[in-house]
Amino acid sequence: MISVLTIGGSDSGGGAGIQADLLTIGALGAHGLSVIVALTAQNTSEVKAVRGIEVDFIEKQLEAVFEDFSVQAVKTGMLWDKEVIEQVSSSLKKYDVKNLVIDPVMVAKSGDRLLQEEAVLALREKLFPLAKVITPNLPEAEALLGFEIKDREGMIKAGKKLLELGVQAVIIKGGHLEDEPWDLLVFSDGHLWLKGERIAWEAHGTGCSFSAALATFLGMGYEVQEAALRAKRFVQEGIRMAKSVGRGFKVVDPLASLKKEASRWEVIKSLKEAYCKLESMASNAIIPEVGSNLVYALEGAQDENEVAGFEGRIVKVGKGFKRVGEISFGASRHMARLVLEVMRFYPFLRSVMNIRYDHIFIDRGKKKGFKILFVDRKKEPEEVKREEGASLKWMVREVLKEAQGVPDIIYDEGDIGKEPMIRVLGKNPQEVVSKVLELLGE
Repeated sequence: MISVLTIGGSDSGGGAGIQADLLTIGALGAHGLSVIVALTAQNTSEVKAVRGIEVDFIEKQLEAVFEDFSVQAVKTGMLWDKEVIEQVSSSLKKYDVKNLVIDPVMVAKSGDRLLQEEAVLALREKLFPLAKVITPNLPEAEALLGFEIKDREGMIKAGKKLLELGVQAVIIKGGHLEDEPWDLLVFSDGHLWLKGERIAWEAHGTGCSFSAALATFLGMGYEVQEAALRAKRFVQEGIRMAKSVGRGFKVVDPLASLKKEASRWEVIKSLKEAYCKLESMASNAIIPEVGSNLVYALEGAQDENEVAGFEGRIVKVGKGFKRVGEISFGASRHMARLVLEVMRFYPFLRSVMNIRYDHIFIDRGKKKGFKILFVDRKKEPEEVKREEGASLKWMVREVLKEAQGVPDIIYDEGDIGKEPMIRVLGKNPQEVVSKVLELLGE
Protein backbone atom coordinates (compact mmCIF):
# COMPACT_ATOMS: atom_id res chain seq x y z
CA MET A 1 0.00 0.00 0.00
CA ILE A 2 1.33 3.42 -0.91
CA SER A 3 1.34 6.33 1.54
CA VAL A 4 0.22 9.84 0.60
CA LEU A 5 0.79 12.88 2.81
CA THR A 6 -1.55 15.84 3.02
CA ILE A 7 -0.32 19.11 4.52
CA GLY A 8 -3.03 21.64 5.29
CA GLY A 9 -5.69 22.93 7.62
CA SER A 10 -8.25 21.11 9.72
CA ASP A 11 -11.91 21.75 8.86
CA SER A 12 -14.10 21.29 11.94
CA GLY A 13 -17.08 20.77 9.61
CA GLY A 14 -15.36 17.79 7.99
CA GLY A 15 -16.15 18.85 4.44
CA ALA A 16 -12.77 20.11 3.25
CA GLY A 17 -9.17 20.36 4.36
CA ILE A 18 -7.31 17.48 5.98
CA GLN A 19 -10.55 15.61 6.65
CA ALA A 20 -11.63 15.55 2.99
CA ASP A 21 -8.08 14.70 1.90
CA LEU A 22 -7.80 11.66 4.17
CA LEU A 23 -11.20 10.36 3.07
CA THR A 24 -10.14 10.74 -0.56
CA ILE A 25 -6.77 9.05 -0.12
CA GLY A 26 -8.33 6.15 1.77
CA ALA A 27 -11.15 5.75 -0.75
CA LEU A 28 -8.53 5.27 -3.48
CA GLY A 29 -6.80 2.51 -1.54
CA ALA A 30 -3.80 4.40 -0.17
CA HIS A 31 -2.70 5.14 3.39
CA GLY A 32 -3.28 8.74 4.37
CA LEU A 33 -0.75 10.73 6.39
CA SER A 34 -1.35 14.25 7.66
CA VAL A 35 0.49 17.32 8.87
CA ILE A 36 -1.83 20.00 10.24
CA VAL A 37 -0.61 23.59 9.84
CA ALA A 38 -3.76 25.45 10.92
CA LEU A 39 -7.03 24.89 12.74
CA THR A 40 -10.24 26.38 11.39
CA ALA A 41 -13.49 26.87 13.26
CA GLN A 42 -15.50 26.18 10.14
CA ASN A 43 -18.84 24.80 9.00
CA THR A 44 -20.69 24.62 5.68
CA SER A 45 -21.56 28.33 5.82
CA GLU A 46 -18.56 30.20 7.22
CA VAL A 47 -15.11 30.23 8.77
CA LYS A 48 -15.49 31.65 12.27
CA ALA A 49 -11.81 31.67 13.20
CA VAL A 50 -8.37 30.41 12.14
CA ARG A 51 -5.51 29.49 14.44
CA GLY A 52 -2.08 28.75 12.99
CA ILE A 53 0.13 25.98 14.36
CA GLU A 54 3.64 26.93 15.53
CA VAL A 55 6.20 26.25 12.80
CA ASP A 56 8.45 24.21 15.10
CA PHE A 57 5.57 21.82 15.75
CA ILE A 58 4.86 21.64 12.01
CA GLU A 59 8.50 20.67 11.54
CA LYS A 60 8.14 17.93 14.19
CA GLN A 61 5.07 16.54 12.42
CA LEU A 62 6.97 16.40 9.13
CA GLU A 63 9.93 14.70 10.82
CA ALA A 64 7.66 12.11 12.40
CA VAL A 65 6.09 11.27 9.04
CA PHE A 66 9.21 11.13 6.86
CA GLU A 67 11.36 9.26 9.41
CA ASP A 68 8.90 6.36 9.53
CA PHE A 69 6.97 6.21 6.26
CA SER A 70 7.89 5.83 2.61
CA VAL A 71 5.88 8.71 1.16
CA GLN A 72 4.99 8.30 -2.52
CA ALA A 73 3.19 11.65 -2.93
CA VAL A 74 2.43 14.86 -1.06
CA LYS A 75 -0.29 17.46 -1.48
CA THR A 76 -0.53 20.83 0.18
CA GLY A 77 -3.74 22.74 0.80
CA MET A 78 -4.30 25.63 3.17
CA LEU A 79 -0.90 26.93 4.36
CA TRP A 80 -2.12 30.13 6.05
CA ASP A 81 0.99 32.32 6.25
CA LYS A 82 4.51 33.00 4.99
CA GLU A 83 6.26 31.29 7.91
CA VAL A 84 4.37 28.04 7.34
CA ILE A 85 5.16 28.09 3.62
CA GLU A 86 8.86 28.63 4.31
CA GLN A 87 8.96 25.77 6.83
CA VAL A 88 7.04 23.37 4.59
CA SER A 89 9.22 24.27 1.57
CA SER A 90 12.40 23.69 3.55
CA SER A 91 11.23 20.29 4.80
CA LEU A 92 10.02 19.09 1.40
CA LYS A 93 13.40 20.00 -0.08
CA LYS A 94 15.13 18.15 2.74
CA TYR A 95 13.13 14.97 2.15
CA ASP A 96 13.42 15.23 -1.66
CA VAL A 97 9.70 14.90 -2.37
CA LYS A 98 9.00 13.92 -6.00
CA ASN A 99 5.23 13.88 -6.47
CA LEU A 100 4.16 17.19 -4.97
CA VAL A 101 0.70 18.58 -5.77
CA ILE A 102 0.02 22.13 -4.60
CA ASP A 103 -3.55 23.28 -4.21
CA PRO A 104 -2.99 27.03 -3.64
CA VAL A 105 -5.93 27.47 -1.29
CA MET A 106 -6.62 31.15 -0.68
CA VAL A 107 -10.33 31.51 0.07
CA ALA A 108 -12.91 29.12 1.51
CA LYS A 109 -16.13 28.30 -0.35
CA SER A 110 -17.84 30.71 2.06
CA GLY A 111 -15.55 33.55 0.91
CA ASP A 112 -13.41 33.64 4.07
CA ARG A 113 -9.66 34.10 3.56
CA LEU A 114 -7.42 31.07 4.20
CA LEU A 115 -4.09 32.50 3.02
CA GLN A 116 -2.70 35.81 4.17
CA GLU A 117 -1.99 38.21 1.30
CA GLU A 118 1.69 38.60 2.14
CA ALA A 119 2.12 34.81 1.83
CA VAL A 120 1.30 34.69 -1.90
CA LEU A 121 4.83 35.70 -2.93
CA ALA A 122 6.35 33.01 -0.71
CA LEU A 123 4.02 30.46 -2.28
CA ARG A 124 5.19 31.43 -5.77
CA GLU A 125 8.89 31.66 -4.99
CA LYS A 126 9.47 28.99 -2.33
CA LEU A 127 6.96 26.21 -2.92
CA PHE A 128 5.97 26.26 -6.60
CA PRO A 129 9.44 25.32 -7.91
CA LEU A 130 9.16 22.04 -5.97
CA ALA A 131 5.81 21.06 -7.48
CA LYS A 132 4.97 18.46 -10.07
CA VAL A 133 1.48 19.96 -10.45
CA ILE A 134 -0.35 23.01 -9.09
CA THR A 135 -4.17 23.12 -9.18
CA PRO A 136 -5.49 26.70 -8.88
CA ASN A 137 -9.09 27.58 -9.66
CA LEU A 138 -9.71 30.70 -11.75
CA PRO A 139 -9.76 33.24 -8.86
CA GLU A 140 -6.58 31.69 -7.43
CA ALA A 141 -4.84 31.82 -10.82
CA GLU A 142 -5.86 35.48 -11.16
CA ALA A 143 -4.49 36.28 -7.70
CA LEU A 144 -1.22 34.51 -8.48
CA LEU A 145 -0.73 36.30 -11.81
CA GLY A 146 -2.40 39.66 -11.30
CA PHE A 147 -4.66 39.65 -14.35
CA GLU A 148 -8.26 38.65 -15.08
CA ILE A 149 -9.10 35.38 -16.85
CA LYS A 150 -12.31 35.70 -18.85
CA ASP A 151 -12.33 32.71 -21.20
CA ARG A 152 -10.53 29.58 -22.36
CA GLU A 153 -7.91 31.58 -24.25
CA GLY A 154 -7.17 33.43 -21.02
CA MET A 155 -6.80 30.10 -19.23
CA ILE A 156 -4.16 28.95 -21.73
CA LYS A 157 -2.25 32.21 -21.29
CA ALA A 158 -2.45 31.88 -17.49
CA GLY A 159 -1.31 28.26 -17.59
CA LYS A 160 1.79 29.16 -19.59
CA LYS A 161 2.60 32.02 -17.21
CA LEU A 162 2.27 29.73 -14.20
CA LEU A 163 4.65 27.22 -15.80
CA GLU A 164 7.26 29.98 -15.80
CA LEU A 165 7.21 29.87 -11.98
CA GLY A 166 9.04 26.54 -12.11
CA VAL A 167 6.24 24.00 -11.83
CA GLN A 168 6.18 20.94 -14.10
CA ALA A 169 2.46 21.12 -14.90
CA VAL A 170 -0.57 23.29 -14.15
CA ILE A 171 -4.24 22.37 -13.89
CA ILE A 172 -6.50 25.44 -13.92
CA LYS A 173 -10.00 24.52 -12.77
CA GLY A 174 -12.56 26.32 -14.91
CA GLY A 175 -15.70 25.83 -12.85
CA HIS A 176 -16.03 29.60 -12.36
CA LEU A 177 -16.52 30.18 -16.11
CA GLU A 178 -20.11 30.79 -17.16
CA ASP A 179 -20.14 28.19 -19.95
CA GLU A 180 -19.11 24.52 -19.75
CA PRO A 181 -16.75 23.84 -16.80
CA TRP A 182 -13.58 22.93 -18.68
CA ASP A 183 -10.39 22.34 -16.71
CA LEU A 184 -7.06 22.94 -18.43
CA LEU A 185 -3.90 20.87 -18.03
CA VAL A 186 -0.82 22.76 -19.23
CA PHE A 187 2.62 21.19 -19.51
CA SER A 188 5.90 22.14 -21.16
CA ASP A 189 5.03 20.96 -24.67
CA GLY A 190 1.29 21.52 -24.89
CA HIS A 191 -2.04 21.49 -23.12
CA LEU A 192 -5.10 19.29 -22.69
CA TRP A 193 -8.70 20.26 -21.99
CA LEU A 194 -10.53 18.17 -19.39
CA LYS A 195 -14.27 18.41 -20.01
CA GLY A 196 -16.43 18.66 -16.94
CA GLU A 197 -20.11 18.50 -16.14
CA ARG A 198 -22.13 21.45 -14.89
CA ILE A 199 -23.89 20.20 -11.77
CA ALA A 200 -26.78 22.17 -10.33
CA TRP A 201 -25.12 22.83 -6.96
CA GLU A 202 -21.79 23.93 -5.54
CA ALA A 203 -20.07 21.56 -3.15
CA HIS A 204 -17.68 22.30 -0.30
CA GLY A 205 -14.37 20.41 -0.51
CA THR A 206 -14.12 19.80 -4.27
CA GLY A 207 -10.68 21.38 -4.67
CA CYS A 208 -9.30 19.47 -1.69
CA SER A 209 -10.67 16.16 -2.93
CA PHE A 210 -9.42 16.73 -6.49
CA SER A 211 -5.85 17.59 -5.48
CA ALA A 212 -5.71 14.71 -2.97
CA ALA A 213 -6.93 12.29 -5.65
CA LEU A 214 -4.41 13.68 -8.14
CA ALA A 215 -1.55 13.22 -5.66
CA THR A 216 -2.70 9.68 -4.90
CA PHE A 217 -2.82 8.67 -8.56
CA LEU A 218 0.63 10.20 -9.12
CA GLY A 219 1.88 8.21 -6.13
CA MET A 220 0.49 5.07 -7.76
CA GLY A 221 2.71 5.70 -10.76
CA TYR A 222 0.31 7.27 -13.25
CA GLU A 223 1.60 9.99 -15.55
CA VAL A 224 0.18 13.47 -14.99
CA GLN A 225 -2.35 13.31 -17.84
CA GLU A 226 -3.85 9.98 -16.77
CA ALA A 227 -3.77 10.95 -13.09
CA ALA A 228 -5.62 14.18 -13.89
CA LEU A 229 -8.33 12.37 -15.87
CA ARG A 230 -8.83 9.84 -13.09
CA ALA A 231 -8.93 12.54 -10.41
CA LYS A 232 -11.46 14.50 -12.48
CA ARG A 233 -13.79 11.49 -12.77
CA PHE A 234 -13.39 10.74 -9.07
CA VAL A 235 -14.32 14.24 -7.89
CA GLN A 236 -17.21 14.56 -10.38
CA GLU A 237 -18.74 11.49 -8.76
CA GLY A 238 -18.24 13.06 -5.35
CA ILE A 239 -19.96 16.27 -6.45
CA ARG A 240 -22.90 14.42 -7.99
CA MET A 241 -23.36 12.56 -4.70
CA ALA A 242 -22.69 15.60 -2.49
CA LYS A 243 -24.70 15.62 0.73
CA SER A 244 -26.57 18.36 2.56
CA VAL A 245 -25.16 17.77 6.04
CA GLY A 246 -25.34 21.37 7.28
CA ARG A 247 -27.25 24.55 6.56
CA GLY A 248 -24.82 25.91 3.98
CA PHE A 249 -23.13 24.37 0.95
CA LYS A 250 -23.46 20.69 0.18
CA VAL A 251 -20.36 18.67 1.05
CA VAL A 252 -18.51 16.63 -1.57
CA ASP A 253 -18.56 12.90 -0.85
CA PRO A 254 -15.12 11.34 -1.44
CA LEU A 255 -16.61 7.93 -0.68
CA ALA A 256 -19.18 8.20 -3.49
CA SER A 257 -17.37 5.86 -5.88
CA LEU A 258 -16.84 3.27 -3.15
CA LYS A 259 -20.47 3.45 -2.07
CA LYS A 260 -21.63 3.07 -5.66
CA GLU A 261 -19.50 -0.03 -6.21
CA ALA A 262 -20.55 -1.50 -2.87
CA SER A 263 -24.23 -1.08 -3.77
CA ARG A 264 -24.02 -3.22 -6.93
CA TRP A 265 -24.79 -6.44 -5.07
CA GLU A 266 -27.76 -4.84 -3.30
CA VAL A 267 -29.16 -3.68 -6.65
CA ILE A 268 -28.98 -7.20 -8.11
CA LYS A 269 -30.40 -8.74 -4.92
CA SER A 270 -33.31 -6.28 -4.99
CA LEU A 271 -34.12 -7.16 -8.61
CA LYS A 272 -34.07 -10.89 -7.82
CA GLU A 273 -36.45 -10.48 -4.89
CA ALA A 274 -38.82 -8.26 -6.86
CA TYR A 275 -38.89 -10.69 -9.79
CA CYS A 276 -39.69 -13.63 -7.49
CA LYS A 277 -42.65 -11.70 -6.09
CA LEU A 278 -43.82 -10.77 -9.59
CA GLU A 279 -43.48 -14.32 -10.92
CA SER A 280 -45.43 -15.82 -8.03
CA MET A 281 -48.37 -13.40 -8.26
CA ALA A 282 -48.73 -12.02 -11.80
CA SER A 283 -50.04 -13.48 -15.06
CA ASN A 284 -48.49 -13.02 -18.48
CA ALA A 285 -51.17 -10.43 -19.24
CA ILE A 286 -48.57 -7.82 -18.32
CA ILE A 287 -45.97 -8.99 -20.86
CA PRO A 288 -45.91 -7.09 -24.19
CA GLU A 289 -45.02 -8.73 -27.52
CA VAL A 290 -41.48 -7.34 -27.35
CA GLY A 291 -41.04 -8.67 -23.82
CA SER A 292 -40.62 -6.84 -20.53
CA ASN A 293 -37.67 -5.75 -18.51
CA LEU A 294 -37.32 -4.53 -14.97
CA VAL A 295 -34.29 -2.32 -14.37
CA TYR A 296 -32.68 -0.70 -11.34
CA ALA A 297 -30.01 1.99 -11.47
CA LEU A 298 -27.24 2.66 -9.01
CA GLU A 299 -27.68 5.87 -7.05
CA GLY A 300 -26.24 8.66 -9.19
CA ALA A 301 -25.95 6.38 -12.26
CA GLN A 302 -24.50 8.11 -15.31
CA ASP A 303 -24.41 5.46 -18.03
CA GLU A 304 -26.03 2.22 -19.14
CA ASN A 305 -23.41 0.07 -17.41
CA GLU A 306 -24.63 1.41 -14.07
CA VAL A 307 -28.17 0.12 -14.66
CA ALA A 308 -28.97 -3.54 -13.94
CA GLY A 309 -31.65 -5.53 -15.72
CA PHE A 310 -32.53 -8.97 -17.09
CA GLU A 311 -30.47 -10.37 -19.96
CA GLY A 312 -32.76 -11.34 -22.84
CA ARG A 313 -35.78 -9.69 -21.16
CA ILE A 314 -38.80 -11.29 -19.48
CA VAL A 315 -40.93 -13.20 -22.01
CA LYS A 316 -44.20 -15.15 -22.19
CA VAL A 317 -43.93 -18.91 -21.62
CA GLY A 318 -47.25 -20.75 -21.90
CA LYS A 319 -49.67 -19.07 -19.52
CA GLY A 320 -46.88 -17.58 -17.49
CA PHE A 321 -43.58 -15.82 -18.10
CA LYS A 322 -39.89 -16.38 -17.45
CA ARG A 323 -36.74 -14.37 -17.45
CA VAL A 324 -34.47 -15.48 -20.27
CA GLY A 325 -31.09 -14.78 -18.70
CA GLU A 326 -29.28 -13.58 -15.64
CA ILE A 327 -29.42 -10.18 -13.98
CA SER A 328 -26.46 -8.01 -14.88
CA PHE A 329 -25.40 -4.41 -15.33
CA GLY A 330 -25.73 -3.15 -18.89
CA ALA A 331 -28.19 -5.94 -19.77
CA SER A 332 -30.96 -3.65 -21.07
CA ARG A 333 -29.66 -0.62 -22.91
CA HIS A 334 -33.17 0.29 -24.07
CA MET A 335 -34.65 0.53 -20.57
CA ALA A 336 -31.40 1.89 -19.13
CA ARG A 337 -31.65 4.92 -21.40
CA LEU A 338 -35.19 5.49 -20.17
CA VAL A 339 -34.43 5.29 -16.46
CA LEU A 340 -31.32 7.46 -16.82
CA GLU A 341 -33.42 10.14 -18.51
CA VAL A 342 -36.08 9.87 -15.78
CA MET A 343 -33.35 10.29 -13.16
CA ARG A 344 -32.33 13.60 -14.72
CA PHE A 345 -35.70 14.94 -13.52
CA TYR A 346 -36.25 12.73 -10.45
CA PRO A 347 -32.94 11.21 -9.22
CA PHE A 348 -34.75 9.01 -6.70
CA LEU A 349 -36.84 7.23 -9.38
CA ARG A 350 -34.24 4.57 -10.10
CA SER A 351 -36.39 1.62 -11.21
CA VAL A 352 -38.68 1.09 -14.22
CA MET A 353 -40.60 -1.81 -15.75
CA ASN A 354 -42.31 -1.83 -19.14
CA ILE A 355 -45.58 -3.76 -19.37
CA ARG A 356 -48.25 -4.37 -22.03
CA TYR A 357 -50.54 -1.43 -22.77
CA ASP A 358 -54.17 -2.00 -21.84
CA HIS A 359 -56.65 0.79 -21.14
CA ILE A 360 -57.96 -1.33 -18.24
CA PHE A 361 -54.57 -0.99 -16.53
CA ILE A 362 -54.62 2.77 -17.07
CA ASP A 363 -58.17 3.12 -15.76
CA ARG A 364 -57.33 1.01 -12.73
CA GLY A 365 -54.24 3.12 -12.05
CA LYS A 366 -56.29 6.33 -12.18
CA LYS A 367 -58.79 4.93 -9.68
CA LYS A 368 -55.94 4.07 -7.33
CA GLY A 369 -54.63 7.63 -7.51
CA PHE A 370 -51.51 6.99 -9.56
CA LYS A 371 -49.90 9.96 -11.29
CA ILE A 372 -50.22 8.91 -14.95
CA LEU A 373 -48.65 10.74 -17.89
CA PHE A 374 -49.41 10.19 -21.58
CA VAL A 375 -47.00 10.87 -24.42
CA ASP A 376 -48.07 10.93 -28.07
CA ARG A 377 -45.36 9.15 -30.05
CA LYS A 378 -46.91 10.36 -33.30
CA LYS A 379 -45.48 13.79 -32.42
CA GLU A 380 -41.94 12.45 -32.29
CA PRO A 381 -39.74 14.46 -34.70
CA GLU A 382 -38.35 12.58 -37.70
CA GLU A 383 -34.76 13.42 -36.79
CA VAL A 384 -35.30 11.83 -33.37
CA LYS A 385 -36.73 8.67 -34.94
CA ARG A 386 -33.66 8.34 -37.14
CA GLU A 387 -31.18 8.57 -34.26
CA GLU A 388 -30.45 5.31 -32.48
CA GLY A 389 -31.53 5.43 -28.84
CA ALA A 390 -32.99 8.94 -29.05
CA SER A 391 -36.71 8.07 -29.02
CA LEU A 392 -36.99 7.15 -25.36
CA LYS A 393 -35.00 10.19 -24.26
CA TRP A 394 -37.27 12.43 -26.32
CA MET A 395 -40.36 10.75 -24.89
CA VAL A 396 -39.26 11.20 -21.27
CA ARG A 397 -38.20 14.81 -21.77
CA GLU A 398 -41.43 15.59 -23.62
CA VAL A 399 -43.66 14.28 -20.84
CA LEU A 400 -41.64 15.32 -17.77
CA LYS A 401 -40.54 18.83 -18.72
CA GLU A 402 -43.86 20.30 -17.58
CA ALA A 403 -45.07 17.52 -15.28
CA GLN A 404 -46.54 18.46 -11.92
CA GLY A 405 -45.75 15.94 -9.20
CA VAL A 406 -43.83 12.67 -9.22
CA PRO A 407 -45.06 10.28 -11.95
CA ASP A 408 -45.97 6.64 -11.36
CA ILE A 409 -46.65 5.73 -14.98
CA ILE A 410 -45.65 6.97 -18.43
CA TYR A 411 -47.58 5.39 -21.29
CA ASP A 412 -48.06 5.74 -25.01
CA GLU A 413 -50.46 4.25 -27.55
CA GLY A 414 -47.77 3.38 -30.06
CA ASP A 415 -46.99 4.46 -33.59
CA ILE A 416 -46.14 2.80 -36.89
CA GLY A 417 -43.84 -0.07 -35.95
CA LYS A 418 -44.02 0.85 -32.27
CA GLU A 419 -45.96 -1.30 -29.80
CA PRO A 420 -48.07 0.64 -27.26
CA MET A 421 -46.45 0.48 -23.85
CA ILE A 422 -46.90 1.27 -20.17
CA ARG A 423 -43.83 2.08 -18.13
CA VAL A 424 -44.14 1.83 -14.35
CA LEU A 425 -41.73 3.95 -12.31
CA GLY A 426 -40.58 3.65 -8.71
CA LYS A 427 -37.81 4.23 -6.21
CA ASN A 428 -36.84 0.55 -6.29
CA PRO A 429 -37.98 -2.73 -7.94
CA GLN A 430 -40.19 -3.67 -4.99
CA GLU A 431 -42.17 -0.45 -5.37
CA VAL A 432 -42.44 -0.94 -9.13
CA VAL A 433 -43.67 -4.53 -8.79
CA SER A 434 -46.22 -3.50 -6.15
CA LYS A 435 -47.61 -0.90 -8.58
CA VAL A 436 -47.72 -3.46 -11.40
CA LEU A 437 -49.68 -5.87 -9.21
CA GLU A 438 -52.13 -3.09 -8.33
CA LEU A 439 -52.68 -2.44 -12.04
CA LEU A 440 -53.46 -6.14 -12.45
CA GLY A 441 -55.93 -5.96 -9.59
CA GLU A 442 -53.85 -8.36 -7.49
